[in-house]
Amino acid sequence: MQLANLLKESLDVDCDEVWENERTPTPVRVFGVRLHSMGLSVREVVAVLELLGIDRSHGAIWNWTHKLSEEQSDPPTAQPSRVAVDEKQIEVDGEKKWLYAAIDTESKLLLEIDVFSRRGTDPAAAFLHRLTEKHDLDETEFLVDAGGYLTALARHELSGQLNYSERNTVEKWFQTVSMRIDRFHSFWRGSQASARRWLRRFRHHYNHDRPNQALDGRTPTEEVLN
Repeated sequence: MQLANLLKESLDVDCDEVWENERTPTPVRVFGVRLHSMGLSVREVVAVLELLGIDRSHGAIWNWTHKLSEEQSDPPTAQPSRVAVDEKQIEVDGEKKWLYAAIDTESKLLLEIDVFSRRGTDPAAAFLHRLTEKHDLDETEFLVDAGGYLTALARHELSGQLNYSERNTVEKWFQTVSMRIDRFHSFWRGSQASARRWLRRFRHHYNHDRPNQALDGRTPTEEVLN
């Protein structure tokens, strides 16, 4: 396929084995997933592929997105000096949930995300525990608000302070992800697990594919690894 040959020159495809039994070439699937991560709805991705002579269903593209999110390792291990943590209310299948996020304020790397049924000290502590399993946080200072974080930090013997002025990195990320959500649906019509899969895929896009103006056009992953 001519499109696949073109995309092979521009996409770093490291997951051929994920779709080894698929009839659509891997570069085309990665292209479709990236379009969705950039803000196109599944219906719009279908329309773009149709213009390129590729006929695939909405369900196929949705499955590509979820399948890739399960296989991509992300993010790289980091040793951040300052991390902003916050949560935002989202809606999943008509129910209120809480999206937690943690970002390295220097590299802008999105370190972790998760979805909980409620907010407070226990969810915050569980979220911080996930962070400690993936990253070296011994010298990290956490910038938090009053959402139960100080007690949660103490449970894990982590350092932090209430900070309402220097946490704009995580707040900007919530604005970005909200625009992506609002672009194609006001809430998830699937399960909480489905929301997590989409968010993992968006995290990969944010860390690896999306140029960051604060980093002079580099991605957060490039900033950490280089």
